[in-house]
Amino acid sequence: MRRALRGPTLSFRGDPFRLPFEEAVHFRPDALIVIEDGVIVAVEDAATALAALPADIEVDHYPDAILSAGFIDAHVHYPQMQMIGAYGDELLAWLEKYTFVAEQDFADAAHASDVAGRFLRELLRAGTTTAAVYCTVHPGSVEAFFTESERFNTRMIAGKVLMDRNAPEALRDTAETGYEQSKALIERWHGRGRQLYCVTPRFAPSSTEAQLEEAGRLWREHPGTYLQTHLCENRGEIDWVRQLFPERSSYLDVYDHAGLTGPCAIFGHAVYMDETDFACCHRTGSALAHCPTSNLFLGSGLFKMVEARRTDRPVHVALGTDLGAGTAFSQLQTMNEAYKVAKLGGTTLTPAQAFWLATRGAAEALHLDDRLGTIEPGKEADIIVLDPKATPLLEFRSAYCRDLSETLSVLMTLGDDRAIRATYVAGERVYDRERKEAFCYAGEGQTQ
Repeated sequence: MRRALRGPTLSFRGDPFRLPFEEAVHFRPDALIVIEDGVIVAVEDAATALAALPADIEVDHYPDAILSAGFIDAHVHYPQMQMIGAYGDELLAWLEKYTFVAEQDFADAAHASDVAGRFLRELLRAGTTTAAVYCTVHPGSVEAFFTESERFNTRMIAGKVLMDRNAPEALRDTAETGYEQSKALIERWHGRGRQLYCVTPRFAPSSTEAQLEEAGRLWREHPGTYLQTHLCENRGEIDWVRQLFPERSSYLDVYDHAGLTGPCAIFGHAVYMDETDFACCHRTGSALAHCPTSNLFLGSGLFKMVEARRTDRPVHVALGTDLGAGTAFSQLQTMNEAYKVAKLGGTTLTPAQAFWLATRGAAEALHLDDRLGTIEPGKEADIIVLDPKATPLLEFRSAYCRDLSETLSVLMTLGDDRAIRATYVAGERVYDRERKEAFCYAGEGQTQ
């Protein structure tokens, strides 16, 4: 299948944490993106490219929008969709009161399938085309998620949660069963179409040392898979880890000792990190997922973006929504809160840096930058259409923007899912805000 998209395009040549805006950002005011079999084959100025375009190629034209690579969410829990906005409590009490109760529902395959379908649609409505997703301890929750992702042909990273202690009995596995069930899911789903598997111990307190070691073994045995867990989110959590693992020098050292650091490892939150921790992440190539809406909602603390991205030993960082402690699917809203977290911490986050963290920077953090994160030939055609006039306020404010940087600032401050005009997955439009039936599965042309 061949098609083309036309409109202003936003992409990145380099890292805006290191380069000035003009050098890092690649903006074309009127570009033509040619797509074949789900991959971008050309990006050229429309004025010259249209003349050579074969007549049979369909062109979707968005003259008043901005075409961007799809957003990437580095940390999110799909089973917690049903408990977003649950009131009160800090992390550990919140887990007991809400999370562990909600996740028990996913023993029911029909419930898991229903929530997975709703979750994927909300991601696409928000312009997120790839995410690192926590399922539950139930293998069926993973089956439900990947099945729905396969229908949309989205590139997703997901895995069964591992928990063999400090959780309700209905949510516990064992070191052995967690290994075997995860292995079977890897064999069934990893690399099937665009699906990627992630070994997923929830966090150190809910896994014995034996389970963490088995998780490390599983990850080593299956190159190309991912590893995700939580790290240094809350002071009470850190104290608990210190009590459970007294022989380890830090929370991160628990994971490092078990072989759970390295390229394609994603640690959520990482609020309370010291220089030793950041240096370990830099040395091993591990990535951090900054989850500002969640950290603010639970009062966990402020992520140290400037320290993480320090130029002499930069650590990979991406943005995560962390639903359901996180309060929005939208990466635009997440950027907004990340900006505020930076300000509260005495630093700043520029619009270019924010958009980079949700696109190319996230792709680099997840070692997918050979496939995702920018609009250029050879990349998978996961593309979103941003609408700077999506609401009356956005339209009014955008009319006074003096340059691209200010337009991006306004989008990340005032934007949400309404600012996503359309979402393309592997070159197919699976979400269109203007259609009566907004969603359709890839390749089927059927509204859902």
